[in-house]
Amino acid sequence: MRNTRYSPSNVMWLLVSMFWLCILAEGAAAEPRRGPVRIVFAGDVMFDNSPGHAIRHGTDPFAEFATILRGADISVCNLECAVARVGRQQRKSYVFLGRPECLPLLKRYFSAVSLANNHSGDYGKKGFLDELRLLEKEGLPYSGGGRNRRQARQPLILERRGMRVALLGYNDFPPESFAAGRDTPGTAWLVEKTCLAEIKAARERHRADVVIPFLHWGSEGEASPLAYQRDLAHRMIDAGADAVVGGHAHVTQTVDMYRGRPIIYSLGNFVFDYFPVDPARWTGWLVRLTFDPATATSLETFVFEIDKEGIPHLLPESKEMLSAEEQR
Repeated sequence: MRNTRYSPSNVMWLLVSMFWLCILAEGAAAEPRRGPVRIVFAGDVMFDNSPGHAIRHGTDPFAEFATILRGADISVCNLECAVARVGRQQRKSYVFLGRPECLPLLKRYFSAVSLANNHSGDYGKKGFLDELRLLEKEGLPYSGGGRNRRQARQPLILERRGMRVALLGYNDFPPESFAAGRDTPGTAWLVEKTCLAEIKAARERHRADVVIPFLHWGSEGEASPLAYQRDLAHRMIDAGADAVVGGHAHVTQTVDMYRGRPIIYSLGNFVFDYFPVDPARWTGWLVRLTFDPATATSLETFVFEIDKEGIPHLLPESKEMLSAEEQR
């Protein structure tokens, strides 16, 4: 049998090598897998008129969607009304004011809200500032609005499952006076060049793994997006967006895939009542996007109908889809 003789230098080298191998193995074992992250987007939520009345009398408009909303890593909706205790009603065709008591209900189901729409400013700058205070007191994060232009245009960063998600909110439907100024509160106005730069910055400066602009845009009641929406959505993805989600049209619109990334032009309403000029039946979507670094982004759609009180109810096919999921 051959005897192997080790010099002191060889022994030291072996010990050092074994030490670093153990450190590397421990680090690899401790590093968690990133993702997948599931994000649910809902359309316009309005707490005035019939929905507000229903909530005050004990109705929970989100109860039927609890599994979808609370089962997501992140759930987001567009808060399509002012929520304030002060302020002056603005002169415009439709003005919506929700009671602050609705915010705990919203917080129960949603991780964040977008304020970038044409109703956040319905009670003026003073009312909007009060809304920011109420949201912050409730601990409900928001995007697309702030105390000044810089804050309104900052991405909301949420960390889930080792991934950083950046949410950006933009509105391009009048009145533009609702937009934040250099030193005044308001929403983030959709300015293409600026928005594209902010999407790039969310990826590069804020180190986001997932970047999603949530847009309030287009024409009401149209079943298809306008040409400028398609072009802008493509440019946003070229700038680094992982998906583009839209609303405001009150109806659902088409869904596109561009460079493997989804574009949902309009989710339609979620909690919203009817007006005399409206169609006899409103339908809308909840969309669930799953972002996994190891696979392509997946998209699932849950379809619902809104009753005369403005409360949504899942359609049978979506109930079956959800029931099958719950049984797995």
